[in-house]
Amino acid sequence: MPELFIELFSEEIPARMQAKAAEDLRSLVTNGLVESGLAYEGAQVHVTPRRLALSVEGLNAKAGDLREERKGPRTDAPKPAIDGFLKSTGLKREDLTVQDDKKGQFYIATILKSGRATAEIVAELVPDVIRKFPWPKSMRWGSGQLRWVRQLLSIICTFDGEVVPFDVDGIPSGNTTRGHRFLSTKMIEVRRFEDYAVKLRKAHVMVDAATRAETIRAEAKNLAFARGLEMIEDEGLLKEVAGLVEWPVVLMGEFDRNFLKVPPEVIVTTIRNNQKCFALRGKQGQLSNHYLLVSNMVASDGGKTIVAGNNKVIAARLSDAKFFWDQDRKTKLENLLPKLDTITFHAKLGSQGERVKRIEALAGEIAKIIGADVEKAKLAARLAKADLVTGMVGEFPELQGLMGHYYALDQGHDKEVAEAIRDHYKPQGPSDTIPVSKIGQSVALAEKLDVLVGFWLYDEKPTGSKDPYALRRASLGAIRCLIETNQKLNLISAFENSSERIERQTIDRIKRGGVSGGILSTPMPWHGRQLRAHSVDLLAFFADRLKVYLKDQGARHDLIDAVFSLGGQDDLLMIVRRVEALSKFLETDDGKNLLAGVKRASNILKIEEKKDSRSFDGAPNDKILVKGEEKALFTAVNQAEALARKSVGVEDFEAAMKAIAKLRGPVDEFFEHVIVNDPNKDYRENRLKLLNRIRAATLAVADFSKIEG
Repeated sequence: MPELFIELFSEEIPARMQAKAAEDLRSLVTNGLVESGLAYEGAQVHVTPRRLALSVEGLNAKAGDLREERKGPRTDAPKPAIDGFLKSTGLKREDLTVQDDKKGQFYIATILKSGRATAEIVAELVPDVIRKFPWPKSMRWGSGQLRWVRQLLSIICTFDGEVVPFDVDGIPSGNTTRGHRFLSTKMIEVRRFEDYAVKLRKAHVMVDAATRAETIRAEAKNLAFARGLEMIEDEGLLKEVAGLVEWPVVLMGEFDRNFLKVPPEVIVTTIRNNQKCFALRGKQGQLSNHYLLVSNMVASDGGKTIVAGNNKVIAARLSDAKFFWDQDRKTKLENLLPKLDTITFHAKLGSQGERVKRIEALAGEIAKIIGADVEKAKLAARLAKADLVTGMVGEFPELQGLMGHYYALDQGHDKEVAEAIRDHYKPQGPSDTIPVSKIGQSVALAEKLDVLVGFWLYDEKPTGSKDPYALRRASLGAIRCLIETNQKLNLISAFENSSERIERQTIDRIKRGGVSGGILSTPMPWHGRQLRAHSVDLLAFFADRLKVYLKDQGARHDLIDAVFSLGGQDDLLMIVRRVEALSKFLETDDGKNLLAGVKRASNILKIEEKKDSRSFDGAPNDKILVKGEEKALFTAVNQAEALARKSVGVEDFEAAMKAIAKLRGPVDEFFEHVIVNDPNKDYRENRLKLLNRIRAATLAVADFSKIEG
């Protein structure tokens, strides 16, 4: 079947825009075809630095006939209204049908449109797509009105091998393109994607981005292996570089070994960010003074000139990095702290210096709870943000924390303190690790809890997909720090302590502003009594994040809900252990059967409570338990509930489940031999209270009513 082929050839498209532009072209064109009555079998899109190419296969030469029904005015509407409707549809009144509606009878016009030729549809659609293309940034050039990411040079548009003629801002459609900017000089005539890809490859253009990336990867690994080295993998850089070249050629450069005295992460970041080069390491894992660059050129001298030029630029960049490294080490981290008072963290939450004081205090409290060295944790927290005012972090913000680690070691600080400074932002995502030490975990938790509490107090919460302060990531990071290290922490207490510090600092800032004429802080939207409400609300946010975390770990959503429904829990580790114990329990026969009995009891209670408009709280009267099975259940419930609560009290949730499991037999026997809704109203009420005791006993471990079958 015929194929529609489009190429939009321009000056260089920024690598960061290429993938989205390709998908935008695909969706805009294919959606437009479908809306015009054309079906297609498949579509593939490709992008290089200079071109967007789309192939849509399996199109018919003509669109199918379209049948449109249009609702008109009521049949008793004024004549001008009906005449206007007839004029808009091109029909006569006898061509209309009448349809009954809640509001009366309406005229319906059925309009049949003959299918148009595909080439005619394409000639309208493609220019419209080009003119309205959603580039994040675009430009005009010359006297034209078209906006494109860079100057648009030519347009290929063929259908079934023939050119679809149209013009966009003086650029006519055709069937010719150009190959590589430097390695190909001839114009290339194409009819379909198949010959387009083949001819462009001969003209030194790899059309497929994935092919370019894999070519770079393979050549880089081979070149590194030949020198006894290994490429440091960087998928983000690989994709970016693949978007910068049409014919990748991997070359190896080197820099002065003296630069290796600078921390390796600094070197890797420098050559990556500034020159888009790949770092190499030796067999022992040490950073090499060699690196890999990707050229867009097959040079006559084998790339020697390209490498030499790149070496000079990298040497200059590394000289700057070494200068920052040498200069920053001349000042103690402690001596940098006053500068943090001049840097605003957030207009409502004060300076970085104020924030450091809060984090230091909270880190000390958390360290005491989780068994870390309190003084070391406080020192690490105090110094954690000091590198923000260093020259190196000013140049490479992504190295914050890491540079503080190096400066702390250089200045003789304890290794654990330095590691805590390095790790205090961790984990920054699902693939990131948590801090290695308890000191690091204390500081990381304090850092995340402070930012969460602060923005919660000022109602700067995530809404929908918007989360400008990455609070969801911060909460998941805190959850991982607690769960994956088996650390207990009462969050409400931590929230309230942090809230009170923010409140005190805000009051002090307002007072200072009023006395000295300094910046007046935003007034507090809360007062002391409301801090508890903010903490409870933040805990609910943590609960939602914990649900996400547990579901990702494979936990059942209904078991999570069953535990969370108990309420009043702010120790995340205990919640997780309850869920784990409940999951194991329900995998047993006792668990499954008891669940059925408890749900039966709960359902009966709901019906009878609704019928009587009352609850059946309170202890059953053991003196009017007349049946042996209800007496046995009464005894079993008392014993199971006491043992379960005792086990929960010492956080032995498996033992609590075993205690509850002992109810299985008595519950089964009760429902087998006892009529709950006995004609004797006293017996009935007593038995309903007994059912309520079953429900209450299981609430020691979870709300069984939330568990699915």
